[in-house]
Amino acid sequence: MWRLRRAAVACEVCQALVKHSCGVKGSLPLQKLHLVSRSISHLHHPTLKLQRPQIRTSFQPLSSLTNLPLRKLKLSPAKYAYQPRRHFWPARLAARLLKLRYIVLGSAVGGGYTAKKTFDQWKDMIPDLSDYKWIVPDIVWEIDDYIDFEKIRDALPNSEDLTKLMPDFDRIVESLSLLKDFFTTGHKLVSEIREASDLLLLLGSPGETAFRATDHGPESDKLYRKVSDKEKIDQLQEELLRTQLKYQRILERLEKENKELRKLVLQKDDKGIHHRKLKKSLIDMYSEVLDVLSDYDASYNTQDHLPRVVVVGDQSAGKTSVLEMIAQARIFPRGSGEMMTRSPVKVTLSEGPHHVALFKDSSREFDLTKEEDLAALRHEIEIRMRKNVKDGATVSPETISLNVKGPGLQRMVLVDLPGVINTVTSGMAPDTKETIFSISKAYMQNPNAIILCIQDGSVDAERSIVTDLVSQMDPHGRRTIFVLTKVDLAEKNVASPSRIQQIIEGKLFPMKALGYFAVVTGKGNSSESIEAIKEYEEEFFQNSKLLKTSMLKAHQVTTRNLSLAVSDCFWKMVRESVEQQADSFKATRFNLETEWKNNYPRLRELDRNELFEKAKNEILDEVISLSQVTPKHWEEILQQSLWERVSTHVIENIYLPAAQTMNSGTFNTTVDIKLKQWTDKQLPNKAVEVAWETLQDEFSRFMTEPKGKEHDDIFDKLKEAVREESIKRHKWNDFAEDSLRVIQHNALEDRSISDKQQWDAAIYFMEEALQARLKDTESTLENMIGPDWKKRWLYWKNRTQEQCVHNETKNELEKMLKCNEEHPAYLASDEITTVRKNLESRGVEVDPSLIKDTWHQVYRRHFLKAALSHCNLCRRGFYYYQRHFVDSELECNDVVLFWRIQRMLAITANTLRQQLTNTEVRRLEKNVKEVLEDFAEDGEKKLKLLTGKRVQLAEDLKKVREIQEKLDAFIEALHQEK
Repeated sequence: MWRLRRAAVACEVCQALVKHSCGVKGSLPLQKLHLVSRSISHLHHPTLKLQRPQIRTSFQPLSSLTNLPLRKLKLSPAKYAYQPRRHFWPARLAARLLKLRYIVLGSAVGGGYTAKKTFDQWKDMIPDLSDYKWIVPDIVWEIDDYIDFEKIRDALPNSEDLTKLMPDFDRIVESLSLLKDFFTTGHKLVSEIREASDLLLLLGSPGETAFRATDHGPESDKLYRKVSDKEKIDQLQEELLRTQLKYQRILERLEKENKELRKLVLQKDDKGIHHRKLKKSLIDMYSEVLDVLSDYDASYNTQDHLPRVVVVGDQSAGKTSVLEMIAQARIFPRGSGEMMTRSPVKVTLSEGPHHVALFKDSSREFDLTKEEDLAALRHEIEIRMRKNVKDGATVSPETISLNVKGPGLQRMVLVDLPGVINTVTSGMAPDTKETIFSISKAYMQNPNAIILCIQDGSVDAERSIVTDLVSQMDPHGRRTIFVLTKVDLAEKNVASPSRIQQIIEGKLFPMKALGYFAVVTGKGNSSESIEAIKEYEEEFFQNSKLLKTSMLKAHQVTTRNLSLAVSDCFWKMVRESVEQQADSFKATRFNLETEWKNNYPRLRELDRNELFEKAKNEILDEVISLSQVTPKHWEEILQQSLWERVSTHVIENIYLPAAQTMNSGTFNTTVDIKLKQWTDKQLPNKAVEVAWETLQDEFSRFMTEPKGKEHDDIFDKLKEAVREESIKRHKWNDFAEDSLRVIQHNALEDRSISDKQQWDAAIYFMEEALQARLKDTESTLENMIGPDWKKRWLYWKNRTQEQCVHNETKNELEKMLKCNEEHPAYLASDEITTVRKNLESRGVEVDPSLIKDTWHQVYRRHFLKAALSHCNLCRRGFYYYQRHFVDSELECNDVVLFWRIQRMLAITANTLRQQLTNTEVRRLEKNVKEVLEDFAEDGEKKLKLLTGKRVQLAEDLKKVREIQEKLDAFIEALHQEK
């Protein structure tokens, strides 16, 4: 009704104004026309305050109502023209014929004249609404894109073309249809926007003020002035808040619908309906750059200045909850008061058709819409954190890389750091506090890192530790975003709500920030869903006094607004710094390439993985070389090694005891018994050990022998480690001993020497064995009695007192042997007494044990010399052997014994050689391959075994090239998106 009344009054004024303007040259400007005549173009009035607010700082606060870009109104000055009087009667005739145009024109002129007359008076009475301009929907600022006001303004004042000024209703209807189609909600949303526009006109339009004054006159003016300024402000704030919340809900509904549509589109692309290859997203490309850079230098010594969002805060301040709200899923482990974040977690947020999460080094996808997958993801993160923590530490600087994709997620890279603590509690490492500070500083000292400082609003701000740390790293607050969590508890418990406002505005403590936000991350129940937390947060801020009393702005509340602001700031920082960082890595690459050319001009640039592959091929070739060893070589080294291992037992435990017997029958019986015992218990095991050691020696020889100019000593550590691990894993076939025992027993049972050649070979083998034993005995005896007279005279050496005693004892025992060359191996008690008394008579005090030890070596030498002499006599004894030594004083049973031993060694060596070449070499090759595969997956092993300046330089060069290439691809994609 009030609109109709206004229109009627406006028409009367316009008619009067038109009548009085007959004698005036010129036409009225469009700005003075009535509101109804100008339709919705009144918003372009040059004196109207409802213009788009200017951005006053580098950081643009985002809110739920500022998704569309704001534009300034384009107002052109009105053009005035003078018209002759003779053209007035056609205009009157046209006005009578076209009553609708006459009413519209008259109303506009009357309303504009009245508005101009009373505007200055009413302007002082209306409060300044410049802070609430953002309430006007963005579509109002873009109305000039749909209506051609320039054409209407140029056409209206000219009376000559008055007949052509009939409204282009088709064009207006088309423009309004475009305006209507802009919204996906249809007619309902358009109606709500019109109602909001009417409300704004009621609150702040000069034209409306003019009509109120015209309609009601002085009485209305007095009644309006009776209302106090405080009541008007309260009323305006309530209207403002209701309008804001209404459009908040509308926008959320639109975003939800948009999210579902984007999900459907992405799902279609994911299923290949459009038959096109999807390009990798910008954020994924950027995340890969950060991953490669993290592998290149985890300690950030390479001036890594690529932007990240670093999330820092006191322990239990709500960092994890804020991140989960941004990621829209409960993905992090939780604990009541316990430190859960033990290492940095890099979370890459990107859009995708499904809400999933996956680790950088794993192909498994966790469906974040399923509770069992969420639990598995949290458990996996906890396991990885505890795996990174080593050597009794509590926290670790090693980063866990996690990608989270889903519809509607803001694209950014966040790094969740361990919470800052003030006191080290029991169960923590003593250096936990310092380690957390060093990790936080390492990330925050990056000049392009965006610091998301989380402060618990439910505790006193003075107790915060992280604010001082952030202020040190970013004293001017140019890259810090402050977030106050648990605002619901703060508003409930804090006596003065203005204290929260002081915290948000940074007045309570000396900390500057780029933006300030207040959020609610749930009711403290870990089982709450993200949707429930969002509903609770929205409900809280709808009823919160902080918004009603304007302590907080609308764009400063809710996690969603925070996410929008952080994402916007992140991409702004990326666009400003990424090209500069790419140039710095180009310079680093040039320096590394120059250093390589100067130091290693003839070598390829092989990194650690490529070097490992080269070493792997060499090792496998060397293993294959084992199968090319000739059977003769295998048998020779096996026979020689086995005899070295068993010779002592054969001489000491078999031959010498049997040789002490009185006749050949006793000798042979003793030998058979001892050989049987030896074969059943020790010999097969010794043979297998010898074969295994021989295989190891040959394998090591092929692995370590120089290859001439092609030998690369950089592989020596790796080859040695592979050899040791392969040998450790190799186990000889258990059935080998049983089969070998039977073969050895049969070989030792055979006593038949077929020809003279075998006989001579046995004698030669026996002489070598006895001579080697005699040489060892003489060396032992020499050490016992000291140097002889030649060495004492030539080399100025002297005997010790003990050596002198041994020498006197040896001389006395040799006299006894000369008297009885057939003396048995052991001294009788009376003989020991006789020797001791003879020595005492010469002033030499000796113990019986010393006499026995000296006698053992003296008699051993005497016996071996006699055995060698007897062996020489047996060279002619093959004829008597064939006759079984009948009617002969020569008995060569010891030669037969050594022939049996020699034949057993030959047969054993042949059997072991067959087992080596047929079975064990292949099994060893298999073990080597397994070891190489395990080492290939163990980065720490490769880092430890392949070291040196050459390796590190090649590794750095490859990483820098990879970083530069990925940065160039990212920059190209970034420019294409623009």
